[in-house]
Amino acid sequence: MIVGVMEMSHQGGAEAESLLRSERSGVIMPGQRRWDVSEGEKAPFLRNEPVKLTPAWEGSNLPNDTLNLKGIAMDLAPPKDKWNLIFFTLMLHGLGTLTAWNMFITAKDYFVNYKLLNAPTLADDFMPYVGWASQVPNLLFSWFNIFVKIGGNLTTRIVWSLCIEVLIFVATVVLAMVDSSQWPVVFFWLTMISVFFLNGFNAIFQNSVYGVAARLPPQYTGAVVLGSNICGTLVVFINWASDVFTKSYRTSAIYYFIAGMFVLLICFDTYFALPLNRFFRYHETLQERTLRVNPALAATNQNASPSTQRTPYGLILQQSIVQLYNIFIVFFVTLAVFPAVHSDIQPVTAGFLGNNFVRLTCFLTFNFTAMIGNITASLWQFPSPRWLALFTSLRLLFIPLFLLCNYHPRGRLRTLPVLIDNDWVYWAMAVLLGWSSGHGSSLGMMYVSGTVAPEHASTAGMIGGATLVTGIVVGISFSIFCPDIVSLALWSNM
Repeated sequence: MIVGVMEMSHQGGAEAESLLRSERSGVIMPGQRRWDVSEGEKAPFLRNEPVKLTPAWEGSNLPNDTLNLKGIAMDLAPPKDKWNLIFFTLMLHGLGTLTAWNMFITAKDYFVNYKLLNAPTLADDFMPYVGWASQVPNLLFSWFNIFVKIGGNLTTRIVWSLCIEVLIFVATVVLAMVDSSQWPVVFFWLTMISVFFLNGFNAIFQNSVYGVAARLPPQYTGAVVLGSNICGTLVVFINWASDVFTKSYRTSAIYYFIAGMFVLLICFDTYFALPLNRFFRYHETLQERTLRVNPALAATNQNASPSTQRTPYGLILQQSIVQLYNIFIVFFVTLAVFPAVHSDIQPVTAGFLGNNFVRLTCFLTFNFTAMIGNITASLWQFPSPRWLALFTSLRLLFIPLFLLCNYHPRGRLRTLPVLIDNDWVYWAMAVLLGWSSGHGSSLGMMYVSGTVAPEHASTAGMIGGATLVTGIVVGISFSIFCPDIVSLALWSNM
């Protein structure tokens, strides 16, 4: 009897072994080699048959007990971002999202002191005009892009928006080449129209990039913000180099805008490399694979009515409202001060930093410290999501503090007394403004996608990007009133 049981056990083991051996050719077994000596060296190296990537236990002809092993493949660790290629690629795209904006505001001297020299009224209002022309279409397209599939999927939107941006930069270079001294008003409005459309398509690009990054772990959204902050620093150095190595505003502007066009072309090229990366593909299809592994969840989604399949925008806003406030208030304060007020602050001590006072204390300091703030946010997630609102709200104090510096808007007589009359104190405030902007904005964008369900993370990231632009527009709108605030007759009677 014992012998009989042993024979039955042996037969069952042999059947199980033969069952697995028959399908073993479809299994990828790392670290092992399969030698087939029956075919010999005449066997072809490449067979004319499809490659099987699915494990053998996914065969439909296997018994139920064997099919239970299906979950083993899903327990494998997700692929890693080798050499941080995806991180650096998204950082580069973050750099591209603010290239257009930074190019035009950093070239203030080229427009105000060269192209618009014969139109002083337009020169005085150049910064507010370029701010509106840049951010109003950015605002409209950013929100519209969330609710309406503009031009199809994210890839279509990113590719076409980059192509049109490059063409507009070509037109900007042409305008720099021609002599517009006899028609400065026409040049001004042509510039504003090009800025309007440039930033309109850039809004689609920026919003879509945040949507792509939201599918990945939170630090990859931080990579986009880091790239946007690096952009400002890079543009300052490009502008500085073009001024140093050329002898005229015209030549400097030509090389300057060509460099911006080159950045956008690199973004265009690297975007097509993303789907080739296993790490990116894994996270991009994570939701789809989750539904495949959980048939009950997939069946629930399929049987749901069309109304329940729609994106729950109200729920997403309700769950992420605190982080959306943080994003908004950070950019509102930043744009209320930078660049309109910041770039019109003059040194109290004559000759302080020479002719580079504004370039160093305003543009370079803000952009560099904002970049540092983004890095610190990646390394140190403090404050936590619960307390970040306190950190961002305290930044409202920067608005009155910078107005109390030696701020002299063009074409206005300042009546408000200068209470902060030390250049080093002002410079320290500029450092804090930039760092807190980069740190707070990065944390807000990193936290916002984690406040909703994973399947809504992309939409939350896009809403966060649109809220970012909303804060910029409101901040620019407020900065228009700053010259009036410091020029009130009320101050001279005190």
